[in-house]
Amino acid sequence: MPKLHMTKVAFACRDLEMLQQRIAGRAIGGEVRVVTRMRPKRAAELVGGSLYWIVKHRLIACQEILRFDDRSDGRIDIVCTDELVTVAPMPRRAHQGWRYLEEGDAPSSDDDGSGLGMLPPRLYGRLAALALV
Repeated sequence: MPKLHMTKVAFACRDLEMLQQRIAGRAIGGEVRVVTRMRPKRAAELVGGSLYWIVKHRLIACQEILRFDDRSDGRIDIVCTDELVTVAPMPRRAHQGWRYLEEGDAPSSDDDGSGLGMLPPRLYGRLAALALV
């Protein structure tokens, strides 16, 4: 059965390094908790999938989703591993909350050797707008 993933915007992160620092700062016991207001309807399918992070309009990294925990304030914690895996960058529009991502649409964690991941976000965005990447 193919895995289901989700995407989420890394709010106020300007690059991969900043996202890595944020994840490292929130890690407790090998886990990171990401707060959301609503439990995904497909939560059972998401366990074992990945949470893909959007930074500057492109997917750049992911973490494995371990489980979903209820909080005392009524919100939900998306509990992920603290290991942040970089992926081949893929253009993605920003959105609020999270969105589902099917296995076939998820970017590969393999480096394709193109060097696109090393481009500054602004340059990558302009190239994507011109349909050059």
